[in-house]
Amino acid sequence: MIKSFYMSLRELANVPVHRLIQSTATGIAKAQYELDLTSIRIAQLMAGVDEATRVPFGKKSYSLLELGFTPTFYQFVDTVIEIKVSISTSTSTSSSRNRRDASSKKTDSDGTVEATSSSVSAAYSSKYQYSTEGSSYIRTKIVPVPAPAILHERIRGLLDSEQQGL
Repeated sequence: MIKSFYMSLRELANVPVHRLIQSTATGIAKAQYELDLTSIRIAQLMAGVDEATRVPFGKKSYSLLELGFTPTFYQFVDTVIEIKVSISTSTSTSSSRNRRDASSKKTDSDGTVEATSSSVSAAYSSKYQYSTEGSSYIRTKIVPVPAPAILHERIRGLLDSEQQGL
């Protein structure tokens, strides 16, 4: 279990940032869709189509919607992706010798700067006294929002038409 956790941290360090953001955004969109579908299903249950979901009052039973209850809808409002990595640079010089003839030699030098990154792990933290607190996480916030206005209008219309039919 721990080995797979460290493997996933290593894999996370190799994921391009745009793919991580895209994957997170897609996941949030799918989760939002599922939240909306759940609220709609709850609204259907609250409509009291099944007698088991109706509330008896006196000689009559009422749906939860008829009693003024509405389903709760939720929305993702804030998402934070934070991944801390260590970025280091190094300069290397490579030399190559090309022989033009037996007596002359040419030396080419090319200074190259290379940047590397590594995930902030327990070993890295211990070696460099780097704080790993909150080093990699995705945080999102879900808040309740009012039901769509059109849903309220449809419920009101349904209730009015049912009352006129009595």
